[in-house]
Amino acid sequence: MADTETKEPRSVRVVLLALLIAMMLAMLDNMIVGTAMPTIVGELGGLEHLSWVVTGYTLATAASTPIWGKLGDMYGRKGAFMSSIVIFLIGSALSGMAQNMGELIGFRAVQGLGAGGLMVGVMAIIGDLVPPRERGKYQGMIAGVMALAMIGGPLVGGTITDNWGWRWSFYINLPLGAVALVVISAVLHLPKKRSKAGIDYLGVVLLTVGITSIVLVTTWGGSEYAWTSARIMELIGIGVATLIGFVFWQTRAAEPVLPLHIFRSGNFTLMSVIGFITGFVMFGATLFLPLYQQSVQGASATNSGLLLLPMLGAMLVTSMVAGRVTTSTGRYKAFPIVGGVLMVTGLYLLSLMDTGTSRFTSGVYMAVLGLGMGCLMQITMLVAQNSVEMKDIGVASSSTTLFRTLGSSFGVAIMGALFNHRVQDVMAERAGTLGSKITEQSAQLDAAHLAKLPAAARDAYQHAVSAGTHSAFLLGAGIAVIVLIAALFVKEVPLRGEPQKPQAEAADAAPAPMAEAV
Repeated sequence: MADTETKEPRSVRVVLLALLIAMMLAMLDNMIVGTAMPTIVGELGGLEHLSWVVTGYTLATAASTPIWGKLGDMYGRKGAFMSSIVIFLIGSALSGMAQNMGELIGFRAVQGLGAGGLMVGVMAIIGDLVPPRERGKYQGMIAGVMALAMIGGPLVGGTITDNWGWRWSFYINLPLGAVALVVISAVLHLPKKRSKAGIDYLGVVLLTVGITSIVLVTTWGGSEYAWTSARIMELIGIGVATLIGFVFWQTRAAEPVLPLHIFRSGNFTLMSVIGFITGFVMFGATLFLPLYQQSVQGASATNSGLLLLPMLGAMLVTSMVAGRVTTSTGRYKAFPIVGGVLMVTGLYLLSLMDTGTSRFTSGVYMAVLGLGMGCLMQITMLVAQNSVEMKDIGVASSSTTLFRTLGSSFGVAIMGALFNHRVQDVMAERAGTLGSKITEQSAQLDAAHLAKLPAAARDAYQHAVSAGTHSAFLLGAGIAVIVLIAALFVKEVPLRGEPQKPQAEAADAAPAPMAEAV
């Protein structure tokens, strides 16, 4: 018995290393590719379809996320996860071989289908291997991977593109993915499952159409099409109708792709809300903070990921502390509450930035926001998984991930629309007709265009960006109040794996034994 206990943590650590590699693949990909896009367009052409390289990947990822979670619950987590890695790697290889923009968009969609299962698979497998009480210890690793991807992604992408060519921004996934596949195949041994019920194909179609419509509305609204255009209204109608149909069908399906009974848990529903708002705020912040620092504070765009270091570093430290405290005490309710307070405070402070704000001051404001997000990022997944039965842990993981993804889409769209509107208004006020002409194509100017502006126009643009970020972050602060309200209603249900439980009760509540899992 002692030997088993000694071996288990080592085996789990090896599996976790492979899982974190797989998760990094999904998180790094868009950031690396984003840096390579100018070079890709220069070689393949098709500038008018450029946005679809990102949109196609995002759509496929969002639509496939809940499906991967359900497949893992029905047929076994290991097989589903390895399949998602293989599909991701096939998409990566094909993307690297693309000969035109149409092929690249299609292959990126294949890549996105696999990516949808990577994050969900990581979270669900950790949920199988490690009881919730012990899971906090691994939160720092997950937060570290996220921070590393966001900081290092643009830098890695630029280095690879400059030295090896843009195709290697896709090929680099292959050796890393192969390592993850080999390790998982050799070390991870989870109980095999076989559901007698068939796949809920109608539910899959309805959910996919609904999610796709929502993401397209948030992606195209205010940029490709006006918010009141017929195309956007059609997509909203399709999205609402299919999602209502999906909810209706899930009450009748034999094996629903998203069983509605998991929402009977108050904690799970609250975590879904908190995850959505966290995604809304986090991705909005990562979009506008570098823009503000480059346009107003004169920071270099070369190492744009480093501009977010105060926020991401604070998020990493807090996530590690929250995980350790949760593991040692079994208590977690304080973290969503404190996280909500810090998130609202950080966003409000960021809304106070103007053309005279120093980099140190903005760094402190970012750190406050990062502290708040660090209290929320992994705790939401931990509580969500602890709120459902073990047979639904894949669906719980995928649903939480999906809500965060949808939140990020809404955050970028709504905060972006407000930012653009405010920038154009201030440019018209300060620079008249010239100001309107400068920002009529885009309210976000890159460093090259900014440098070419006359001094008066450049000063007007800096004030406009300050005003835009003020409005965007003030909106974010108002939305983040929902996190604080939701956190107050969280019930501190004992985590599975609590050492003080009677042995029989603990056996009923605990997940599959680690000895069986490794």
